[in-house]
Amino acid sequence: MTSTVIDTISVWAIPFLIGFIPLFGWLRGVKVYETFVEGADEGFKMAIRMIPFLVGILVALNIFQASGAFDAVIHFLSRPLGHIGVPSEVVPLILVRPLSGGAALGVTTGLLQHYGPDSFVGRVASTLQGSTDTTFYVITLYFGSIAVRRTRYALPVALIGDLAGFIAAILVCHYLF
Repeated sequence: MTSTVIDTISVWAIPFLIGFIPLFGWLRGVKVYETFVEGADEGFKMAIRMIPFLVGILVALNIFQASGAFDAVIHFLSRPLGHIGVPSEVVPLILVRPLSGGAALGVTTGLLQHYGPDSFVGRVASTLQGSTDTTFYVITLYFGSIAVRRTRYALPVALIGDLAGFIAAILVCHYLF
């Protein structure tokens, strides 16, 4: 019974919201189509402003990897992190996750294909993927697109949040698996 209710809700939730939100706006006197077009125009302009920042972060990540610095940092961190229970195979994921979601997903996919989703490495990689964010990407993209030059405490706090996510993911995986 519960499964049927959940299945029904999951099938109808998005169509309901797509119909309900414009209807609710129209009933409140909002010019729904005009507001949608205005929002789409602003979204397109913002996407255009974001392109240089996207290119910049992707070029920096590729340079970091192509220079060999990425491999050197992985080698440097693997042993000390291994002593505290972090599989050396997930160190690249720990390094790339704050930089790029696409690269992190690629690393996670590679780990899952090589070790399997039910292996300890696969579980740690999946948990890391879900418990952290693409900090530098988000800060570069969002702050850059609205012309904020001084991020003040945003970067340190976001990195502390990522560190907390990494630590929690490792601890939870060791506890559960």
